[in-house]
Amino acid sequence: MMAGKHSLEEIKAAEKKPLWQRLGWLALIWVGSVGALFIVASLMRMFMNAAGLSTH
Repeated sequence: MMAGKHSLEEIKAAEKKPLWQRLGWLALIWVGSVGALFIVASLMRMFMNAAGLSTH
């Protein structure tokens, strides 16, 4: 099987999962990505402040 291709059985099995479970994964991935973005932005701001750059 080629990478990235899913069989019809796998797709049908995923569609049988409850809606709350699928939305839960979506929310979890969203929260994780927003959290990672916050961490990266905070680190960048910290390094910029340490280098003598400021936002005001």
